[in-house]
Amino acid sequence: MEREIVIDAKNANLGRLASYVAKQTLLGKNVVIINAEEAIVLGNRKNILERYRRKFSRGGSSLKGPKIPKNPERILKRTIRGMLSHKQRRGSDALKRVFCYNGVPEKYEKSKRIIAGKIKKAKFLTLKEIVKELKGGLE
Repeated sequence: MEREIVIDAKNANLGRLASYVAKQTLLGKNVVIINAEEAIVLGNRKNILERYRRKFSRGGSSLKGPKIPKNPERILKRTIRGMLSHKQRRGSDALKRVFCYNGVPEKYEKSKRIIAGKIKKAKFLTLKEIVKELKGGLE
C-alpha cells in the first residue's frame, strides 16, 4: 500500500481538497500538496475577500492569538486543520503528516501525482489572489 500521496492543488476547490486530505491523513497516509497557491475558493470576489478580511482583523497583537496565516500554503494547512480534531492525539498526529508547498519542489517533480481540480466555469479566487489582495489592503 502506498504511504505517500502527492496532490496537485491547481484549480482544486479548497474545502473539498481539505476534507479529502484530512480523511487520508487520519487513515495514516502522508499527504504532500503541491501548487497550494493555485487552489481556489468558489464564490463572489467581494464576499470571499470580506470573509477573509474579517478573519484577519480578528487576529490579536503579535504577542497574543489568534494567529492567522498570510501565506497560501499556510492557509491551506489551516483549513485542513479545521477538519481534524487537532487538539487530540489522533488529529495532531494526522496534521503532522500534511505537507503543503507553493509551486513544485524538486523532490516531487517526477513523482506520480493526483490532479485534484479541473477548470471551473463559476466565479472563484485563487489563494494567491486572496493573499495578494489582503496584503495590499493591510499596508
